Amino acid sequence: MSLSTLGPVDIITADGLQHNVAVCWENNKITQITPQLAPAKDLPLVVPAFIDLHIHGMGGFGPEQGTPESLLHMSRVLALQGTTAFCPTLYCASPERIVAQLRALLPALGHEQGARILGFHLEGPFISPEKPGVMRPQDIAPANLDEFKKIYDASQGHITIVTLAPEIPGIDPIIRFCLEHQIVVQAGHTNATYEQMQIAFDNGIKRVTHLGNAMSGMHHRSPGVLGAVLDNPAISCEVIADAKHVHPALLHLLKRVKPVTQICAVTDALLPTEQLQGPFYANNEEVVMHDQIWTRQHDGVIAGSALTMPKAFKTFIQAGYSLQEAALCTSINAARVVNLPTNGLQIGAPANMVLLNSNFTLRQVFLNGHPV
Repeated sequence: MSLSTLGPVDIITADGLQHNVAVCWENNKITQITPQLAPAKDLPLVVPAFIDLHIHGMGGFGPEQGTPESLLHMSRVLALQGTTAFCPTLYCASPERIVAQLRALLPALGHEQGARILGFHLEGPFISPEKPGVMRPQDIAPANLDEFKKIYDASQGHITIVTLAPEIPGIDPIIRFCLEHQIVVQAGHTNATYEQMQIAFDNGIKRVTHLGNAMSGMHHRSPGVLGAVLDNPAISCEVIADAKHVHPALLHLLKRVKPVTQICAVTDALLPTEQLQGPFYANNEEVVMHDQIWTRQHDGVIAGSALTMPKAFKTFIQAGYSLQEAALCTSINAARVVNLPTNGLQIGAPANMVLLNSNFTLRQVFLNGHPV
């Protein structure tokens, strides 16, 4: 591959913001970041390509369609939005249904031409009936290690994250199994008390799913899951950064009580997000757009997000995060959660980059050194 150059730009590197530079790369590796002599202002911004660890679909494609082609189409759409890697997220379903879905989807892995599939995120089925969110009650299953082992075997080791409720009976063996098999365990769709969350932390759960959503809230006499997470700087959290699922004031509070390295933006986007024409369906239910989020057509319940990662980056900036902090939350922190070897953009790093205009809208994407 010939040498490629981009500049003048501002860039978020592993060492912070560098102003008015040219970025050079060859064979998918950044080779130079060189200051430019001519003065410049209002330059486009280069940030690390995004990583999304919780997403149900995009552009009319998603794992719920049950074919490898659906995941590969989703991968290509995400690449156009600057996402370099993602965890396709399966809705809560019976263990038998999840086994069938995983077997059907597995052939997609390794054949991506866009964003890389990191492995699956299972949002259930071992969650609390008291905090189902949009999950259907009949799809929630009692904790059963034997059933989970069948799910794991069907995945051929490609489960990356499991969301579960740590307070439900029989869940502890599943938590131990996941940790033994290097699966990230997240507390979510949980009605746990503050005290039950302390036990969960001691049992190895170090992360929570979509902070503030589908979990027990914070009351001054009962801090709940939300209070337990805000109180413990060692606990990492997903945040749906659309300024709708979580108020911007809570995003601002979050970085005051927790290291920014513990905050990961996720879209939790539904299949019809960025789909051009309806009707729109998610998890086999019709959804409609209301106030920038998806709601179920038949009862108005919030069904999920219509967020993209470039919009998430902008949400963090609007909530008072620095450019470097926003890059951590939309890329580098997630890489560390799943043990990807990256510290961001620097000499020798892969040329996975997103170019944003001065108003933080998407301008250009480079994945593996190639324009998308």
